[in-house]
Amino acid sequence: MTEDARFEDGREAPLRLKALDAEDLAVIAALVQDAVFPAAEMKWDHKARRFAILLNRFRWEDAPNAQARKRSYERVQAVLAVEDVMKVQSQGVDKSDPDMVFSLLDMAFAPGEDGAGRLELTLAGDGVIALEVEALEVILQDVTRPYVAPSNKAPSHPA
Repeated sequence: MTEDARFEDGREAPLRLKALDAEDLAVIAALVQDAVFPAAEMKWDHKARRFAILLNRFRWEDAPNAQARKRSYERVQAVLAVEDVMKVQSQGVDKSDPDMVFSLLDMAFAPGEDGAGRLELTLAGDGVIALEVEALEVILQDVTRPYVAPSNKAPSHPA
């Protein structure tokens, strides 16, 4: 007799996702909601046209399992990279203090002509990072093993 595989039998692997349209971006935005990062971990490589952030994201995809199994919530370090960036602007973002910690609340894309557009990263405290892109290409890749969330709690969401 054979038995169907169970979810619990699967191996967890680091996330590596790519968004090429607004629907894909919504998935990545949900996974990086409440991610935190210091100002020093935000980089724009003008020559390569790449904007990247090394962030500590809450593992939303694991939260139901953690709660059901009464184990600790987890975070993981991940790189959020945006390709084909032509211009970066920010409002309410003090880059002079490299230790300043930001919290990413949401990401949204406003399409323009011929696939170009504006990707906005909304930060807690009314900060915004706006990226003018030639085409939408956002990559989220986990780069460390998960670790216990310092607060051992899931972030709370505004209603």
